[in-house]
Amino acid sequence: MAAKKLKFEEAMSRLQEIVEKLESGEESLENSMKLFEEGAKLSAQCYELLDKAEQQVTELTKISQEERHEGEL
Repeated sequence: MAAKKLKFEEAMSRLQEIVEKLESGEESLENSMKLFEEGAKLSAQCYELLDKAEQQVTELTKISQEERHEGEL
């Protein structure tokens, strides 16, 4: 499942499922490793999406501040 790009909320939901399965201790070692790998990929994807969102907010804030500054002149 981790191969395709998910929306942030979908990725977080899947991560929660993975954590619950791993915490249950009912998975085999082989399946636990696969789940861990999928979780690591999803985690990286979430960080990437959050970083992009942060960059957008920073840019929008900068534009907004520049517009306010121009209005004061």
